[in-house]
Amino acid sequence: MTVKSSAYIKIPKFHVAVDCIIFTVIDGALKILLVKRDFEPEKGKWSLIGGFVGEKESVDHAARRVLRELTGIDNSFIRQLGTFGDINRDPGARVISVAYFALLNIADIDNEAVKSHKAVWTDVNNLPELGFDHPRMIDRGLTVMRKKILTDSLAFNLLPDLFTMTQLQTLVESVIGKTLDKRNFRKRIADNPEIIATDLIDKESSKRGARLYRYAGQPC
Repeated sequence: MTVKSSAYIKIPKFHVAVDCIIFTVIDGALKILLVKRDFEPEKGKWSLIGGFVGEKESVDHAARRVLRELTGIDNSFIRQLGTFGDINRDPGARVISVAYFALLNIADIDNEAVKSHKAVWTDVNNLPELGFDHPRMIDRGLTVMRKKILTDSLAFNLLPDLFTMTQLQTLVESVIGKTLDKRNFRKRIADNPEIIATDLIDKESSKRGARLYRYAGQPC
């Protein structure tokens, strides 16, 4: 039985929410999942998808619930990004939001779940007018994800079990939004003991054939 302390009686009560920044790569372009709000506050603006934390769930569980309901994916990698608590961040009430981000494989996503929420994949370089402080959340999410695209094995969630260096570099370039020097990229990969060259050759992607690699680290 939980005993409420009298010291809490005069403490202001706030709403706690989660917001999910969901990324994927489609046709070589980095996309983010947004929904156009059809109710106040911020009606008519686009926003991330989130929800309030239930009385009997942790913020992590709430974020995973939102991710599952929106994409149909359960037990996927999702990272807590930070807490956003400006006093006037939500015109409707005092709401403190904990933001999360995920980089998902488009092939794993339930399109019917996405459609049921009227959500839309939007190019990160062509975002519409966003409500609340969601531009800040997205900017921070992009910065963190791009820094950790290889160190946190994020990229390997979007690749097949066996992949070529060209496939890996193309994916990383799509996420970070710029072209990388091929020689420097491959040197960086060579220094990563978790990316292992196999004896297999992919003869479909080039006439000469390209060596296939596998990721030996722990998946996100």
